[in-house]
Amino acid sequence: MTVNRHLGPLFTDLYELTMAAVYFNRRLFAEATFSLFIRDYPPGRKYFVAAGLQDVLNELESLRFSNDVLAFLRETGLFSSDFLSFLKKFRFTGSVLAMPEGSIFFANEPILEVTAPLIEAQIIETFLLNTVGFQSMIASKAARCVHVAAGRPLIDFSLRRTQGHDAGMKVARSTYLAGFAGTSNVLAGREYGIPISGTMAHSFVQAFGSELEAFSAFAETFPDSSVFLIDTYDTIAGAREAVKVALEMKKKGHSLLGVRLDSGDMVRLSREVHKIFGAAGLSEVKIFASSGFDEFKIEKVVEAGAQIDAFGVGTNIGVSADAPFID
Repeated sequence: MTVNRHLGPLFTDLYELTMAAVYFNRRLFAEATFSLFIRDYPPGRKYFVAAGLQDVLNELESLRFSNDVLAFLRETGLFSSDFLSFLKKFRFTGSVLAMPEGSIFFANEPILEVTAPLIEAQIIETFLLNTVGFQSMIASKAARCVHVAAGRPLIDFSLRRTQGHDAGMKVARSTYLAGFAGTSNVLAGREYGIPISGTMAHSFVQAFGSELEAFSAFAETFPDSSVFLIDTYDTIAGAREAVKVALEMKKKGHSLLGVRLDSGDMVRLSREVHKIFGAAGLSEVKIFASSGFDEFKIEKVVEAGAQIDAFGVGTNIGVSADAPFID
């Protein structure tokens, strides 16, 4: 399933419309080809991953200047009645040649080309740059995370840090496109068919009299999909409490899916937690880790021998923290 929320022709820079008005007055209706490419790599990058094409095609198919839009443009006092009448009949009639989403591409290599009458190509330029640029930026960072995780699943945990609703949706889709296993974003799960994943917050644990009580309550409600957050007070003590609940679950024919670490020395703590569960005969319990992860931190803890089975990747992926724009 794909999102079909159309933005309309006003999602553009004003100069696209003023240039189009001049083309109209001078009767410049010949076809032109616009090539979209990235000029150079952000520091430390050597490739990009294409994303955003589906949104581009959906928008171009529906692009219309409605009566409301034309009324707004008339109110600006910038555009002639003849030009606005021309826009009323506007349809995108050109062609799009593009790399499939998920393709690897490089600096100065066109990711997408539009061939259309000059006015059509000009009006959609800003939308294309915004859509393909942002989503490719996120997909490129996500692919780097997937690479260094070396087969360990990654979950997009970025929704509460992304810069607005639309960014949250596009990040979930772009990370999944690049190889993430799922997202915490429930709406993205519905709209895009991405597997959704989540555990619990520290506030949940604090809402109960003890970690044992919190874990038991969660397990009772979700007996076959529980992941306990064990670092609210003391990670090692939390792991031991989680073991107690896991053993009770096992007696009832259920299994604890995993535990999550969200702070501290991830390498040391993951090893100690792994030993605790192994000693209890619960080596099947997975260890998830979150908190500030990106390709750099993932690579560091993996190379140091952390016993981590999967990562939640949040802020750093949602805003592409080390490279938040591409030119």
